[in-house]
Amino acid sequence: MDRVAYIRSEEKKYHDFCYDNYNLYEPGSWLHRPVRTVIDLLDEYKGQEYLSVLDLGSGIGRNSIPIAESLKTRMGKVVCVDLLESAIDKLKSYSNKFGVEQYIVTRLSDIEQFRIEQDEYDMIISVSALEHVSSERALEIKLKEMTLGTKTNGSNCIIIGSNIKEVNLDNGQELDPMFEVNISTERMMELLDHQYSGWEIKKRFVKQLEYEIDRNGEPVKLTTDCITYVAKKIV
Repeated sequence: MDRVAYIRSEEKKYHDFCYDNYNLYEPGSWLHRPVRTVIDLLDEYKGQEYLSVLDLGSGIGRNSIPIAESLKTRMGKVVCVDLLESAIDKLKSYSNKFGVEQYIVTRLSDIEQFRIEQDEYDMIISVSALEHVSSERALEIKLKEMTLGTKTNGSNCIIIGSNIKEVNLDNGQELDPMFEVNISTERMMELLDHQYSGWEIKKRFVKQLEYEIDRNGEPVKLTTDCITYVAKKIV
């Protein structure tokens, strides 16, 4: 098994465990609430009669369901793309539970393979997902596709990790982080700044995060520079 296939196998285990053991919007995990930056960005489009949104790496609907709820008083769609069948299945279930199934369009797909149509979306969001394309070059290509797929006055909201490290807490051994793209924060910012040249940069900051995760039954400390990057297409 090559490195990318192995990482995706491990991430499937991790996410399947989370989705089976934690409910959406219940305390105890990162599924507790939607990302504030995404909700703040959504507020900018509250007066728009039709809203087209793409959620790359949607998971079980942490961000896409509240976006879909905002469409109950207007028209629109939220296209949700995820590689994991378990995520898509639970997203469909939660969409029914929250009464937003008519606004949610699910796509079981690798982010890299999902084609973004040109000038299709008012908002494209990707939270902790673009690190899992197969390479830095694949990331550059996807970012370019995202910019082309955004309508004028539309926005992209990216939350992505860089400079990621994993350490086994039992023995202190530094592990190979289970992320396909793991580059320096400086390099990641260069990529983003290049792709969004000419856009209005609404947010651009880095927050260092540290938390404990489970890797095959062993406690692991994961540290990352979490980049939040929000840009609006003004031309």
